[in-house]
Amino acid sequence: MVYFDAASAAPLHPVARQALLASLDEGWADPARLYREGRRARMLLDAAREAAAEAVGCRTDELVFTPSGTRAVHAGMAGALAGRRRVGGHLIVSAVEHSSVLHAAEAHEAAGGSLTRVPVDRAGTVDPAAYAAALGEDTALACLQSANHEVGTEQPVARVAEACRAAGVPLLVDAAQSLGWGPVEGDWSLLTGSAHKWGGPSGVGLLVVRKGVRFAPQGPGDERESGRAPGFENLPAVVAAAASLRAVRAEAAAEAGRLRELTERIRARVPRLVPDAEVVGDPEHRLPGVVTFSCLYVDGETLLHELDRAGFSVSSGSSCTSSTLTPSHVLKAMGVLSEGNVRVSLPPGTSAEDVERFLEVLPGTVAAVRERLGAPTGTGPGREEEGREGGAREGGAREGGAREERPREEGGSEERGPEERAGLVVDAIGRRCPIPVIELAKVIGDVPVGGTVRVLADDEAARLDIPAWCEMRGQEYAGEEPAETGTAYLVRRIR
Repeated sequence: MVYFDAASAAPLHPVARQALLASLDEGWADPARLYREGRRARMLLDAAREAAAEAVGCRTDELVFTPSGTRAVHAGMAGALAGRRRVGGHLIVSAVEHSSVLHAAEAHEAAGGSLTRVPVDRAGTVDPAAYAAALGEDTALACLQSANHEVGTEQPVARVAEACRAAGVPLLVDAAQSLGWGPVEGDWSLLTGSAHKWGGPSGVGLLVVRKGVRFAPQGPGDERESGRAPGFENLPAVVAAAASLRAVRAEAAAEAGRLRELTERIRARVPRLVPDAEVVGDPEHRLPGVVTFSCLYVDGETLLHELDRAGFSVSSGSSCTSSTLTPSHVLKAMGVLSEGNVRVSLPPGTSAEDVERFLEVLPGTVAAVRERLGAPTGTGPGREEEGREGGAREGGAREGGAREERPREEGGSEERGPEERAGLVVDAIGRRCPIPVIELAKVIGDVPVGGTVRVLADDEAARLDIPAWCEMRGQEYAGEEPAETGTAYLVRRIR
């Protein structure tokens, strides 16, 4: 089995395994005690903190270890907001932050705070000027990830940090995805990370709070970890996390270049090998091992299952791979296609042979899923006409749940010819991604240039995928309208 989901959790680094096993024998005692075993444990904890601080680029007394990266985010945001409550309750986040940041932001808003979500462009990048414009006298905290976990886009942290510093607002950086590749540049104020993202054991996070940042830890007090992460430290895991961070940093430069070449190979060849595929994320400012693409007319869950059967473990942001049936908030914020989404994130050590085999397997797998769903083929308007059975039936429903929509005239009900038809209605209520888009593609050739197709859908993914289909197909997305059930999405044929 080939593991291509390192952005979720990287395989345990050999150095982490060695450190973990060794510290199970040496680091089991309470590091707060003064007897021999406690002093030995304290030495291990201090050494781990020093190694992690060196990798981050901070002082040792600014860094604490937490039970997870999510806990580090929540503790960091809560402490910074509480420490600046006299300034105000305004929080700024980007629209593509990790869910741990967004959930904390929503809780802050529900408790009476104000929230600004800064949008991103189609590559998933924030505009530093938008952050600067959002900063106000009552802004208590701003948050920005160093790199996106779904599409790999790196954010302009240094420029945003500069704007925040000028306004006197602390910036919290979620560096979970990038910390293994190098320190975060810029004059940030708080930083979080998660060990299982860089090959350390799960259950270890880190939180850095720079000296001078107003910070008030929330919850019951505790004497451990400066009161910012209560509870007995998982010392063997902490030692392994710090050791693996140092090890991956030593390998980062060479491995980054190698993985970047492999992901560039995927980025360049997927659109040539797989018709109707869109590679998303910034093509240059991105993590070395992450590449994400979406495929029209594909059920994401089925595609992942088929790739798993072929021996590849990948991830997806498609709505049809989630229990909520909503597309990834990252893809939604970017305004890109979500159906048939695949995220390939290569762990260190990935071979070129594995990537080549993936590229050999992918086209046939996508084609098989499309065939199973009855997806259109051919070279008609938007390459959809061939393979479509029949035309619109006079006065009634058509195959695929579409019906003709004719213009009304006062005082008459005379039927008009095909060239005068107002358009078609596709009824996709109750049908999930990617069916609404497949049904749209099947009928677009039945309306004249200038005619419209109204797609009725109650699947949240349609709001993202129908406009994305229009952009890929050179058709015009004319907006949405309320419908008796669900929403009507209006598409105008322009070629």
